[in-house]
Amino acid sequence: MAESACLSTMHEWESPDYEPSLPVSEKSNPLTRDIDRASANGIVRMLQACDAQMFQEETGATYQRLLSKQVVETLMEVAKKVERILKDPRDSVVVLSGCGTSGRLAFLITSTFNRALRELNQSSVYSYIIAGGDRALLSSQEAPEDDPKQGMLSLKKVCEGKKRVLFIGISCGLSAPFVAGQLDLCLQHPEVYTPVLVGFNPTHQARDESIPGCTFTFHSVAQRMQELTKSQKAFLINPAVGPEAISGSSRMKGGSATKILLEVILSAAHAATFTNNNTYKGILQHMRAYEKTLDVTFAQKEGISALLEAAGKSLQCGRRVCYLGWGSLATLGLIDASECIPTFGADYEDVRGFISGGYRELNNNEGPLGPDFCIAHEDFLHLVLPFLNDQDIVLLIYTHSDDVSEVAKLARRVREKTSNLHAVYHRVDGDTAAAVQQQWELSTKLLLNTVSTGAHVLKGKIYQNYMIDVQVTNSKLYCRATRLLQKLSGCPESQCEEALLKTIYRVDKLTADITSSDIATHTLTARNRTKVVPLALVCLLTGCSLMEAETHLEQQPIVREAVEACLS
Repeated sequence: MAESACLSTMHEWESPDYEPSLPVSEKSNPLTRDIDRASANGIVRMLQACDAQMFQEETGATYQRLLSKQVVETLMEVAKKVERILKDPRDSVVVLSGCGTSGRLAFLITSTFNRALRELNQSSVYSYIIAGGDRALLSSQEAPEDDPKQGMLSLKKVCEGKKRVLFIGISCGLSAPFVAGQLDLCLQHPEVYTPVLVGFNPTHQARDESIPGCTFTFHSVAQRMQELTKSQKAFLINPAVGPEAISGSSRMKGGSATKILLEVILSAAHAATFTNNNTYKGILQHMRAYEKTLDVTFAQKEGISALLEAAGKSLQCGRRVCYLGWGSLATLGLIDASECIPTFGADYEDVRGFISGGYRELNNNEGPLGPDFCIAHEDFLHLVLPFLNDQDIVLLIYTHSDDVSEVAKLARRVREKTSNLHAVYHRVDGDTAAAVQQQWELSTKLLLNTVSTGAHVLKGKIYQNYMIDVQVTNSKLYCRATRLLQKLSGCPESQCEEALLKTIYRVDKLTADITSSDIATHTLTARNRTKVVPLALVCLLTGCSLMEAETHLEQQPIVREAVEACLS
């Protein structure tokens, strides 16, 4: 009986009656309703169950899934487009673009496949674009996500002089105006561009809000693309992977599924070009290998739970979590750390990533990004290590093909300051093929997402399974915050937006100036504010003033408990 109840919970989100007004990527996941009250073990089990939803088979006509026949066939067709460019790269480029996590993964994947081409003495054909430029690789730059013009300009710049462009725009929620602008540009110039849209909502759930200064919405762009799929002038890859474990946190399943889909496409194209081997069956086998990676990773449940608990204790004490990595696994550490700031309202110093070789190894377009973004192991040794103690946690991330003596040397240095040292180590017998490296990367991503999410849950940054301490720094997050307040307080939308604005502007009464300003002005002001949504929620539920709400949250920083204390 318990098993069938769990199965129905796994599929509950697929019902048309479940949170019908929300797209899949914004729904709450029934599997994690009480994650904020779970133990470290319980959190790991819940996150594993959510990740497993990525590979669920199609159960009916409601949603396409990752392994659906139509999805795999589209991957195959896009791989053929990449193959043509690989075989004749003159005046051609494959561009991967996205905002936040999507842009960071675009960077990681282009780096990996350009390196593979260099090893074969071929010229690089892949370029990446991330909204906000390279600083967004390492920190939250949410505002550029709302700028379609910036998206178009950045795409034009990358494609200057090119006669053939395969453009892959990634937007997990089919919502980012930056990407919508780029797709619109592609549709205006079909003689040069073939657009591919990757996301995880069905097309009819694409965001349909008007974009300031534009005649199109993301929804209208997606609909135009859907029409063109019939003639293969555009491609849509948008399987559903189920709601995120933490509602709307698309860095998790959205990011993992993005990585899987794009690596499957590019690997198939490389196989066809350089080894004459590209089949539907091969693509399906590659997808199944990622599913096995998920199982292999979570077979280490006990170790992951211990790590999560240690990281949670460090954050609860106001101390740090540091990832020290090598190669592409270190890049995933940098990515995971950068996502904690907008997702959990974390401080920049709470979770930090460092990479052996620094910017030389990272090899990003813009090179070193200045003193605010020190990412080399040397930076860790000089700027961070001297201030660590046993309450800080350090995690080494490496594989058997890294210089293990260098790892041991760094470990000895760390042990002088803290005994709280852990390691994630990947090994395989025999050659390390590219596919194995991709499995290691996915495994590392799943593990780090689990640890950083779970640690922030233990710190009290989640209410039920909602990102209660989310930063309200762009229009998507502003709408999400208003919706969240509505759901948790039961108050009407207008009252929730009013409470949100009061906490953004830190006033108990709204002026005409505030109410007549647009969302861009509100999100600009919100950039320097903390605890915006928790404060608004306490005010809504208790009717207290802003100052009283601040006192409540100072006394009890775990939001759910603060709210319950106010109501009891």
